[in-house]
Amino acid sequence: MEPFIALVAVTAILLLLGRAGVRPLRRWPVPLRGGLAAMFVMTGVSHFVGMREELISYVPPVLPEPALLITITGVLELAGAAGLLIRRTAPLAAGCLAALLVAMFPANLYAALAGIATDPLSQPVPRTLFQLVFVAAAVAVVIAERRAARATRPIPPLPAPARSGQLAGRRR
Repeated sequence: MEPFIALVAVTAILLLLGRAGVRPLRRWPVPLRGGLAAMFVMTGVSHFVGMREELISYVPPVLPEPALLITITGVLELAGAAGLLIRRTAPLAAGCLAALLVAMFPANLYAALAGIATDPLSQPVPRTLFQLVFVAAAVAVVIAERRAARATRPIPPLPAPARSGQLAGRRR
């Protein structure tokens, strides 16, 4: 629930600041990127502090080196959060984070079904709904930022029309 609250609260605050005149926050994808970044900083840090042992227990036994996997996913979440804050890298970071969310989802289901995650919001239905919101937010950033990049790309000039002097040298 905390990641969802971070996503919604930070996005809402940044949207309000954009409406209040903070120029860089006027385009809606920017506040959403900020909300996602806050969420992934929070979840990434939890891979190292506070919830590390619990997260290690979420890793299904068929996967090797649970502690290493938690370290890697934590680093990826933190790197993705940083990437979201840079406009040029935001679409790639958001796409990679969406893929990471999908890849990690089976571990969350395993934890719920094995009775490791007992929080009611960690159960399959609520967890799936939260995960869909997180993935949808990341995909929305990918789409919006790619469209914005295409719209701001300069259009190359058309070739200049041939002048009569240039055509004279080509006569048969």
